[in-house]
Amino acid sequence: MLQYFTSLFKKCSTLSDIKQIHARVVRTGSIENKSKNLFVIGKIINFCAVSVHGDMGYAVKIFENTGKPDGFLWNTMIRGFGNLGQHERAFVYYKRMLDEGVVADNFTFSFLLKASWHLGSVPLSKQLHCSTVKCGWDKHDFVRNSLVHMYGMIMDMEAAMQLFDEMPEPNLVAWNTVLDCHVSCGRCKEALDVFANMLRSGIGPDEATLVVVLSACSQVGALDYGRWLHDLIDPTGLSDIVPVRNACIDMYAKCGAVGEAYMVFADTSPKNRITWNTMILGLAMHGHSKDALKLFSRMLEDGSQEPDGVTFLGVLCACNHGGMVDEGRRHFESMRRDYHIEPTIRHYGCMVDMLGRAGFLEEAYQLIRSMPIRCNAIVWRSLLGACRIHGNIELGETVRKKLLQLEPDHSSDYVQLSSMYASVGQWNSVLNARRSMNDRGAEKPKPGYSFVGVDDLSDGVICSI
Repeated sequence: MLQYFTSLFKKCSTLSDIKQIHARVVRTGSIENKSKNLFVIGKIINFCAVSVHGDMGYAVKIFENTGKPDGFLWNTMIRGFGNLGQHERAFVYYKRMLDEGVVADNFTFSFLLKASWHLGSVPLSKQLHCSTVKCGWDKHDFVRNSLVHMYGMIMDMEAAMQLFDEMPEPNLVAWNTVLDCHVSCGRCKEALDVFANMLRSGIGPDEATLVVVLSACSQVGALDYGRWLHDLIDPTGLSDIVPVRNACIDMYAKCGAVGEAYMVFADTSPKNRITWNTMILGLAMHGHSKDALKLFSRMLEDGSQEPDGVTFLGVLCACNHGGMVDEGRRHFESMRRDYHIEPTIRHYGCMVDMLGRAGFLEEAYQLIRSMPIRCNAIVWRSLLGACRIHGNIELGETVRKKLLQLEPDHSSDYVQLSSMYASVGQWNSVLNARRSMNDRGAEKPKPGYSFVGVDDLSDGVICSI
């Protein structure tokens, strides 16, 4: 009978299938042996809690009616709550598990460590680390990697690196974990150094390694490093993996090498939605507005991938950079009407910026007022900048009042306000704005940094920014 149910589980692909099996188990009472019954119940709960087609509520009902759940069932429930983002409930079930006398294992701690950093609680994360030490699981590869990742996600790279350095022979998963931690913490240059150490240790990269390292290159503008890495993996076949090719497109685009990005894009087959989105955004952000919109049209004609919110963000960015207001309005309406995609704050911000640049200040203001979500300071600040450019003092003062409620000490708002008054010769108002800035102690942020890479060639100079 157990073999019969096992064969049925292999054919299951929907929640309806699982419910039919569950009903048969309950109705026939065909599995009397406790351990075998737990095995079948475990299969049902695992599908409901972990599968994308599952139902956590149904898993809870079955679990609560199970007499004595074993460790596997407790772990499955903890994992399921973590996957759903219900991290507090994962810890509630962990406490219940301990109260029932069930011993936590390496899977329990791995799921909980992930949940703890999602909660953002440093004390909870450290307490959990102590628990792994007490239970003797802190040296287990799976748990140790989860500990490294946890500390990286709570921005404690010193602890993460200490745990990593204590590993006698870190495997590929450990290297990938510490690389991801560096990039997540914004330490991209250090990530490239770690990658070099990994290669020197004799560990070769896999798909996950390359995606993270290429992301590090894109964030620091390490175009030459990215090219070297692309050349390194090209003969291995790893560069044919779609996520790796997407990371290459993103790296080239963000480093300004849009032509090279497009070459990788053109050679990618099949293209998934991320492939299209990355290239559209890359073209849009570098001012190739018409090319970005043409590519969007090609995506729709291709029909293999449905556009999503990220796609339309790239389209709106293209319209914004190209000053194509009518086109932008049309696409903004289309995403809601034709694709039922609700705009996020970034979509609204792009529209406000586009309308403001083109001088449609009142329309931009009314769009903000009609937003179903709360407008943030960034979008208001974009409109304030447009008021300064077009000399709309009255609306600029209204916008400034909104910004005072959100971020009263942001120096750029005072600077834009005083520049707006200066553009129309209201010098007393300029002095008042500057005085208010000094009275509140608002200081200009430290200047940012940029770099220009220069290659000397016999026939001239090529600069990459």
